[in-house]
Amino acid sequence: MTLTQTLFEALDAVPLVDPHSHINPRWATSDTIADLLGYHYYTELAHSAGMPRSRIEEPDITPHEKVARLFEYLHHINHSVQWSWFLELSNDLFGFQAESIDTSNWQKLYDLALAKMSQPSWEDEVLRKSNVQRIFLTNDFDDPLDDFDTYRYVPCLRTDDLVFHLALPQTRERLAKATGIQVANLKDLQDAIGSLFAHFVKYQVRACAISLPPWFSPTAIAVDDASAQAAFQRLLASQSVSQSDREIVAYWVFWRLAEFCNDMHLPFDLMIGVNRKVYPEGVFQGQDLYDSRWSMIQYAELLNAFPKVKFPVSVLASVSNQELVDYAWIFPNVIANGHWWYSNTPTFIQHDLRARIDAIPRNKIIGYYSDAYKLEFILPKYKMFKRILANVLAESIVIERRLSESFAIDLGTQILRGNVDSIFFSQE
Repeated sequence: MTLTQTLFEALDAVPLVDPHSHINPRWATSDTIADLLGYHYYTELAHSAGMPRSRIEEPDITPHEKVARLFEYLHHINHSVQWSWFLELSNDLFGFQAESIDTSNWQKLYDLALAKMSQPSWEDEVLRKSNVQRIFLTNDFDDPLDDFDTYRYVPCLRTDDLVFHLALPQTRERLAKATGIQVANLKDLQDAIGSLFAHFVKYQVRACAISLPPWFSPTAIAVDDASAQAAFQRLLASQSVSQSDREIVAYWVFWRLAEFCNDMHLPFDLMIGVNRKVYPEGVFQGQDLYDSRWSMIQYAELLNAFPKVKFPVSVLASVSNQELVDYAWIFPNVIANGHWWYSNTPTFIQHDLRARIDAIPRNKIIGYYSDAYKLEFILPKYKMFKRILANVLAESIVIERRLSESFAIDLGTQILRGNVDSIFFSQE
């Protein structure tokens, strides 16, 4: 085998903990390949290639018909890395042995996958073939958490609604139902947030997480309690809330979240840079893009204020990677986390990963997370990353720096798995 193949084989044997996904633990695997091809990567690319949104999202369309329609356009992306994921999972999980999947053979795949997915052991089989032991979730703040295995499916408190959507009456109603606290002032709100954290800690939560827009600049100094209380009262009194009041409340809540993470020794995952609804005519989940008009300097006060909180940071675009690398270079509590969304293609992963390995302490690189909505996608996405990681290690560590294969394997294993354990499970 080549050096890269040797390193890949070693890394491929490492049992995985996936530190960020959108898996529903109550419906973790797919029912048909329509669930797989309904992943936004495929619907948005089919739409980009010319497929009308109405044909993709027609109400009450059957899974079989949806797949048939998508295959009228999917040949336009059969060169892409996204399509390679689908081809690889079809080969490795369903045993579909073909070099391509198109209008001539998708029906055979559909039936083969349906038979596999119908088996009671399918979830366990997917995890075994993917070599996955544990998977982090994205849990709404009012998730009861009491009806799934929280060892296999690790709770993660997603806080976007608390920070950005408290002006919506339905958000406050959900909060009251989840905590038993009718929020009438900031003290009530802080008590309610504390109740949520206590609930999640009871069910072995291992992180708090949030997706942040480019304009967000969290600060404690600029948002004193008096200003926040006045803004919050106006928010409670009317749905016609000013953007200024929304931002004041958002900053106040965000700072409280950081305080609770500090008190409860939880990492706070920051996913920075997404600009929502850039393309409102796009398909579901195919409307958002990155925005480069932000900087890590917007988070400097936060990072300085909470030196004991670990901040795994994901950036939406590769153009932000150098700044993330440099902040992780200086700040002990900044961790480079995965390759998110539009950066999740081999060209950007290789570039960004190489930069991180070149400059960041090895205990502060979380190599990858799947971001998957269905278990089947963990296998091909991680395979892609492991191939890239093996190639980067071969070139930069073994060939250029003249270190041993065993050194490269040890480093790769730490990036792939070891740092996930030390950053998220050090309290176990």
